[in-house]
Amino acid sequence: MTGDINSGRLSPEQIRRNFSDLHPPLNELQAQQESARCLFCHDAPCTEACPTGIDIPGFIRKITSGNYRGAATTILAENIMGGTCANVCPVEELCEQVCVRNTAEDKPVIIGQLQRFATDHLFELGIQPFKRAKDSGKHIAVIGAGPAGLSCAHRLAVLGHQVTVYESRDRPGGLNEYGLAAYKMLHRRAASEVAFILDIGGINMETGRSLGVDFDLAELRRKYDAVFIGLGHNAVHALGLENENAPGVYNAVEFIERIRQQDLGSLPVGRNVVVIGGGNTAIDIAVQMKKLGAETVTMVYRRGYPQMGATGYEQHVAQTNGVLIRTQAQPVCINTDAGQLASIEFEYTVMDGAGRPAGTGETFVLPADQLFKAIGQSLDTTPLGNGDTPHVTAGRIAVNNEQRTSLPDVWAGGDCTPGDDLTVIAVQDGKLAAHSIDEYLNHG
Repeated sequence: MTGDINSGRLSPEQIRRNFSDLHPPLNELQAQQESARCLFCHDAPCTEACPTGIDIPGFIRKITSGNYRGAATTILAENIMGGTCANVCPVEELCEQVCVRNTAEDKPVIIGQLQRFATDHLFELGIQPFKRAKDSGKHIAVIGAGPAGLSCAHRLAVLGHQVTVYESRDRPGGLNEYGLAAYKMLHRRAASEVAFILDIGGINMETGRSLGVDFDLAELRRKYDAVFIGLGHNAVHALGLENENAPGVYNAVEFIERIRQQDLGSLPVGRNVVVIGGGNTAIDIAVQMKKLGAETVTMVYRRGYPQMGATGYEQHVAQTNGVLIRTQAQPVCINTDAGQLASIEFEYTVMDGAGRPAGTGETFVLPADQLFKAIGQSLDTTPLGNGDTPHVTAGRIAVNNEQRTSLPDVWAGGDCTPGDDLTVIAVQDGKLAAHSIDEYLNHG
C-alpha cells in the first residue's frame, strides 16, 4: 500500500516549515502596538467571556507599560495554563468575539497573541511568581495529569497542601502533551509549561499508574484527605462498519498522538486521505495530514456546516490548508482491495424533523488509502469501579458548581464532567475544585 509509508513527497525542511507556529509570536514592538489598541473597558466584556476570569484589560495595560512579567502573573493567577490557552483557546468565540473593537469597521484586539507574548516572556525568564502557603498537613490525590488535574494540583499546592498526581501515561500533560495539533502547540512548549507548574513544589507526580489497574477509588479515599478525578475522555467512538480495522484505517486521536511524539518523516502518509467527523479533532488530523504531504484530504460530516463541532475559524484553517470539507453525508461501507483500504462509500443525508441526519439512499464513493475516524470520544466509567462511586449522568461524572461529585470527598473536572470540551474550561474546573477542596479540608 503506497499510502502506508511516507514516500518522500515532502522534504524534511518542508515538513519543518509546515509544522511551524500557526501564528508567529509577536515581537515587542508588535505587542506594544497591539496592546495600545485596547480601550481598557471598565466592565470588560472580554473578561466576562473568559471561562477562567482573566483580568484581560489589566494584563494588557501592563504590557503597554513594559511590565511583561506582571502581565504574565495576572494571566497565570487565574489560568495557570495561560500559555497553552493563548495558542488553543477559541478566542474568536470568547474574549475576542465580544471585544468592543470587533465591529464591521474595526477588528478585535488580538488578545490570544498578547497573552502568548506575556507568558512566553515569563517562561523564558525562568521565574516562578507563585509561592506555597504554609504546609497544611493535608494530602490530596489527583487522578490524571491533564489540564484539569494539573490546574487543581497547582492551586492546591499554592494553598499549602501536598498533592500526588497519578497519570496513566509516561509523561504528564494530557491533551496538551499528546492530543493537540503539532502546529498549534509545539511539543517543547507543552513540556516546559508542565515543568513550570510542578516547580511550585508540593506536587508528587507518579506516571504509568492507572485508576482501576494499579489502584482503585476506594483505596485513594482511604489513603488521602480528598480526591480529584480528571480522567478526560478515555474511550473513542467506533463507526460500526465492516473492515473498520483494515490496514489504512486509523483512530484520529491515536494518530495525532503519534504526530506529536514521533519523527514526522517516519509517519505513514496516504495520497488520498479521508477524515470522518466534524469536530476539532477531525480538523486537526485533516490539516496535519495535508501538511505531511497528502495529495487530497477530504473531511466528511453527516450534518451541515452550522452543526459542526469545529468553530468557523477552525473550518477556515482547514480550507486554507487545502482540506475539502463535504457535509451531509455518512459512511455506509469501507471497501478494501487485497485486504488494504481502497475506498469509502457514503450516503447523502438530510435533516429529519427531530434535527437528526437521515439517509437519502443516494450514495457516492471516495477513493482512499488512509481513513481517519474522528467521530467523538466518551468516558469509560469502568475504572471508577463498582462500589461506592460518583454518580454518572449522560455518560459523564455529575458535579455541582464547585466540581464536587456525589461523594463528599471526591471532586472531578475536565472532559469527564458535563460541559464543553475546552482546555480553558478544564483549567477552570480544576481551579474551582481546588478551592472547594481547600474549604472542605479547613471547615468540613
